[in-house]
Amino acid sequence: MTATRILSIGEAMVELSASGQAGLWRLGIAGDTLNTAWYLRRLLPAEWQVGYFSRVGLGEFSQKMIEFLDAEGIDSRHIGRDAQREIALYAISLKDGERSFTYWRDNSAAKRLADDPAALAQALRGVGIAYFSGITLGILPEAGRGALLEALKTAQRTGTQVVFDPNLRPRLWPSTRVMCDAIEAAAEISDLILPSFDDEETFFGDLNPEATIARYLARGARQVVVKAGGKAVHFRGADGAGVVDGLELAVPVDTTSAGDSFNAGYLAARIGGHDVAGAIRQAHELSRRVIGHHGALVAEAVTAST
Repeated sequence: MTATRILSIGEAMVELSASGQAGLWRLGIAGDTLNTAWYLRRLLPAEWQVGYFSRVGLGEFSQKMIEFLDAEGIDSRHIGRDAQREIALYAISLKDGERSFTYWRDNSAAKRLADDPAALAQALRGVGIAYFSGITLGILPEAGRGALLEALKTAQRTGTQVVFDPNLRPRLWPSTRVMCDAIEAAAEISDLILPSFDDEETFFGDLNPEATIARYLARGARQVVVKAGGKAVHFRGADGAGVVDGLELAVPVDTTSAGDSFNAGYLAARIGGHDVAGAIRQAHELSRRVIGHHGALVAEAVTAST
């Protein structure tokens, strides 16, 4: 790969997470595709540029997000501004390490991130890897989803590798059928898909990870790596096939960003020259460390794994 730019596309939000002290909450900036960008920035060498494409408002918390990205070395120049909408908010609730979320995102500016095709095309120009998720698609209206997929298809024709995490969240969609149709449309233009088997089993009825792989390859994906919550990871496609087993497990403190950090660890390892199996092992180790801490962005996990 010659283009040393990654663009992550989606919605970043104000995050409220448990601080570890009763009655106290910690405020941060997070969101699935932003989490992956954050970990990529910390894992990749300086010559790689990691950018974020989204849309925010003009208020104080939107500005905090821009300042956060700038401070973390994530390129924010392609983030649009919206005078009528604002950045969204979510809170994480935990029980035995498993998380649930409460969202305030009805008026999120990010829902209009694909409204300007020229801005989207400009942001994708010269990008080596474009990364997006099912949540990115789920927040968009139908026209926005179509515009985003068309822009990614155009970028792919000029050499951009398109990477997709289905990240199935039915609450974002008018129906499960609409969600599944949109996910499979995204698969048709994806070079690499990083699904989680639990989601695929629930919403597509896949009997095992190999069924997930076969379905996405049949839709047009070039490579599929199926995450399985710490269990054996199955992969198949243009970059090889196999199963990575014997992965060390951990008792989770907070599973927020488990998949997001895995995706970043996998991409960074592949960029660094590791084969698919080696990249999976590195990605799992990062994710295992991340879930040992509260919150989505865990600096200690990156330090410990590098």
